[in-house]
Amino acid sequence: MDLKQTRQWIQEELERCVNFWLKNGMDPVYGGVYTCLDREGKIYSTDKSVWMQGRCAWTFAYLCKVYGVKDEWLKASKSCLDFMEKYCINRDAGNRMYFTVTKDGKPLRQRRYCFSEGFYAIANAEYYGVTGDQECLKRAKAAYELIWQLNRGLIADPTGMGPKTIPETRTGRALADPMIYLNISSVLRRVDPCNEKLYNERSEICVHDILTFHRKKDMHCTLETVGLKGEFMEEITDGRFVNPGHDIECSWFMMEYANITGKKDVHEEALGIFNDALQAGWDHEYGGLLYFIDCKGLPPQAYEHDMKLWWPHNELVIASLMAYRDTKEPKYLDAFEKGIDYCKQYLADPAFGEWYGYLRRDGKPTMPPTKGSTFKGPFHLPRMLIMADQMLKELGA
Repeated sequence: MDLKQTRQWIQEELERCVNFWLKNGMDPVYGGVYTCLDREGKIYSTDKSVWMQGRCAWTFAYLCKVYGVKDEWLKASKSCLDFMEKYCINRDAGNRMYFTVTKDGKPLRQRRYCFSEGFYAIANAEYYGVTGDQECLKRAKAAYELIWQLNRGLIADPTGMGPKTIPETRTGRALADPMIYLNISSVLRRVDPCNEKLYNERSEICVHDILTFHRKKDMHCTLETVGLKGEFMEEITDGRFVNPGHDIECSWFMMEYANITGKKDVHEEALGIFNDALQAGWDHEYGGLLYFIDCKGLPPQAYEHDMKLWWPHNELVIASLMAYRDTKEPKYLDAFEKGIDYCKQYLADPAFGEWYGYLRRDGKPTMPPTKGSTFKGPFHLPRMLIMADQMLKELGA
């Protein structure tokens, strides 16, 4: 594999991706970003995802951090930050954030989990890192603390929304909570090193929870949902649920933490998570990562389980390249090449820029094809392209 050519392709894809969102997604009227875009970039729904406001704000601030400040990038980030601040926070419910709003910011939907707040936190933190805006750091730290309090059960949800299941019947743990908080901690640590001790302490708890409760070495998997003590809930589909892309993303979050702290044992554990997820999740008939699998090989409940989505492949590229950079083991370079080849063949769209979000199992885009949705915007792909570009640079490409 020619890493220099691969890096050049990645840089070209990043330029196409960034230009696609700047041209088609940014809202000059109300601010923020539209993410429900078709293949060519035309808007097919004007409702706005709050996740994507935070993710977009983070992405464009991170571009400034890595490549230097460009006015259009900083303006895009600030537009999303301002939109969130003005419209996306439920001030009457403890500053919990909405999930979706209308184009002009009227609230549509609130959800019980804290991911809107998480993306708000990294967006404000990254913008602070570029600009030194102390108000943004204050907002990021407040959201960071709110998420911790909610996830650890230290406060009641001020929205009044309870858990998905009746707690007297069934309670459990979700992998997304510690892994996403681990990533948020990474961003905060980088821009706010004065509070490194706090971020490291909480990161260590997140890693502990992932490895103690969700990681099942004997089963060669990492489970999305387990009992409060890590019990394997074998009798229900949720208990056997594995998301290979999530596990692979989790693995590089852990590798990153291990590299910062020098914890070689955590790095080894992260490689194990990656290896098992790739082995179990790769579709040997059609290529690509399956969206969901059942750890016992039973039928998954989600009807989209055998689809191929853009973001697991983005995470595969990051994690495999990081693993190769850190270990120099050829198998990780092979995994990187396999991931890149699949992305080039099926996901990339040089004609219009950005990548298809949703493919059928055979690699054909769903019809009509889409480049964005409530869950897909300028985040996973540009993050991967930026990180891959920088890691390839470290490798001398």
